[in-house]
Amino acid sequence: MRLFVIFIAALMLASQQPPGRLPVYSYRVVRTYPHDSKAFTQGLQYVDGFLYEGTGLNGSSSIRKVKLETGEVVQRRDLARAYFGEGITVWKTDLIQLTWQSQVAFVYDSKTFAPRRTFKYKGEGWGLTHDGTNLIMSDGTDELRVLDPATFAERRRIKVTAVGTPLGNLNELEYMKGEILANVWTTDSVARVAPATGRVTGYIDLAGLLTGSEKASVDVLNGIAYDDKNDRLFVTGKLWPKLFEIKITQK
Repeated sequence: MRLFVIFIAALMLASQQPPGRLPVYSYRVVRTYPHDSKAFTQGLQYVDGFLYEGTGLNGSSSIRKVKLETGEVVQRRDLARAYFGEGITVWKTDLIQLTWQSQVAFVYDSKTFAPRRTFKYKGEGWGLTHDGTNLIMSDGTDELRVLDPATFAERRRIKVTAVGTPLGNLNELEYMKGEILANVWTTDSVARVAPATGRVTGYIDLAGLLTGSEKASVDVLNGIAYDDKNDRLFVTGKLWPKLFEIKITQK
């Protein structure tokens, strides 16, 4: 019986690991910042000294401007209860927010959070980022949608594979140094994706950021933001009490 239990536990652990024999990177915590433990983080971006955050859950969804050092929310706009907020990105003077199953994206003025317009799309909305030219959107599958920032029209799709195997559950996204960082939902792994081919070049293993007692009252890892001017990478999760600045290291 004991061997059977161990075998089942091993199978469960293996099922949570991303497929493919690829390099796995670790991390070093540079600094820890406070984070609103009531924020069900869906999207995160660092712009001009502030974090912009999108949160989810019906009745709790919002967009926020947050002070990095203190976690203070200095600006906020709540989404109607009918909508479950998802990923966000700041594109020029727009702040764009996806919704989960409502098939609509809301566009706000990034300074005032005043509504500007909406876009429609098919399927679910999960994560959102941009590469300076295109919006890049995840929908929970193994495909990333490349969109026109002005019209939201789909330009192409990136099929993400790890050693030839489709990698699904792609969630929160961040574009960093020519690659797409994609949080793999329900895991502690972030996939490093080559935009031109969709191939996963490796994983960042972010296990251990929270203590055991902290993990007992939170949800999964979700939230990646990159400060390109100062080469700083930030990560957090849904309902996490902390946000971490990390450096990627060899494992």
